[in-house]
Amino acid sequence: MSSTSAANSKGAQRADWAKIVARYQGADGRRAVVQLLNTLVPLAGVMYLMYLSLALPYWTTLLLALPAGGLLVRTFIIMHDCAHGSFFRSRRANTIVGWITGVLTVTPFGQWRHGHALHHASSGDLTRRGNGDVDTLTVREYASRSRWGRLKYRIVRNPFILFGIGPLHFMITNRIPPKGSFLRGKEARAVWSTNLALAGLLTAVMLLVGWRVIVLAYLPAMYIAAAAGIWLFYVQHQFEGTYWKDHESWDYATAAIRGSSYFRLPKVLDWFTGSIGFHHVHHLGPRIPNYRLEQAHADNPMFHDVTTITLAGSIRTLRLSLWDEEREELVSFAEAARR
Repeated sequence: MSSTSAANSKGAQRADWAKIVARYQGADGRRAVVQLLNTLVPLAGVMYLMYLSLALPYWTTLLLALPAGGLLVRTFIIMHDCAHGSFFRSRRANTIVGWITGVLTVTPFGQWRHGHALHHASSGDLTRRGNGDVDTLTVREYASRSRWGRLKYRIVRNPFILFGIGPLHFMITNRIPPKGSFLRGKEARAVWSTNLALAGLLTAVMLLVGWRVIVLAYLPAMYIAAAAGIWLFYVQHQFEGTYWKDHESWDYATAAIRGSSYFRLPKVLDWFTGSIGFHHVHHLGPRIPNYRLEQAHADNPMFHDVTTITLAGSIRTLRLSLWDEEREELVSFAEAARR
C-alpha cells in the first residue's frame, strides 16, 4: 500500500470511530448536578461521622475512611471530567467545579488539566514517555544504567513504594509549581490558588473542630483515595498485551484501544470510580462524560475487542516492570534477565 493510500485508509478509520465517539459526547446538566449531589453530600456526611467516631476506638474511624476514600475517588473523577470539558456544557462551570473538587482532593486543577492533556496526547508513545505515565524503562535503557540507576528504578517500581509511598508523593508534589514557573504562569497560579484554599479550609476546620479531624480522619481517607487512584491508573495502562510504539509508528486510536484496559469492577466499585474502568472508551473519546462510558462500551462492538482485567487478575500486573522492545511486551525483571 502506498503512503497516500495508507493515509487515506487511516483517515477513513478515524472518521468511523470519530462518528461513534461523537454520539456520546456532550454533557447532560441534570445528570452532572445529580452526580455532584450524590457524591459531595455523602462525602460530607461520612466525614462528619468520622469526626464523631473519634470519640470511639480509632478502628471505627479507619473503617469509615474506606467509604470516605471511595467518595474522594469519585470526587476526583468529577474533577477529571471537568478537566476534559465533559462534565458540564459551560466552560466556566467546568473550571469552577474542577477547581473546587481539585481542592477537596488536594489537586491543583489547572496544572493537572495541562499534564493530563499531555498524557492523552502521548499515551503509548515510547518517544514521548513521561507525561503522566508510571515511570517505565525499556529493557535496553534499564541495562544501560549503572548499578545505582537500576536499583533506583527497582525501588520506584516496587509495589510497596508505588502504592505505599506514592500517595504521599502525590499529595506533596501537588503543592509545588512546575519547574520554571514558580511564581508565574497558569500552572503556577493553579498550584498557589489551591494551596491557599487548602490552607484556609484547614485553618477553618482546626478552629472549629480541632486538628485531630484532619490528621486522624481526612488524611487517612485521602491516602486511601490516592492509593486507589494510582492503582487504577497503573492497571489501566500496565498489563500484558498493552501497546507501546515509537512515535513514527504510533497511532492514537490503536493506543487508546490496545494501550488502555477495560478494568471490569464490581458495580459498587464501578460507582465509586466513576466508571473509569472503561478506560479504553475514555482514551478514545476523552470528552465522553463518565456517566456515558458504560453505554458507549455496551453499544459498540469496536470497544469489545479489548484487554479485560478483573480485580483478581489485576494483581498479576504487578510483576511487569520493563518494556521489551524486541518482543513488544511488558516483562518482569526476571524475564528481562533471562532474555
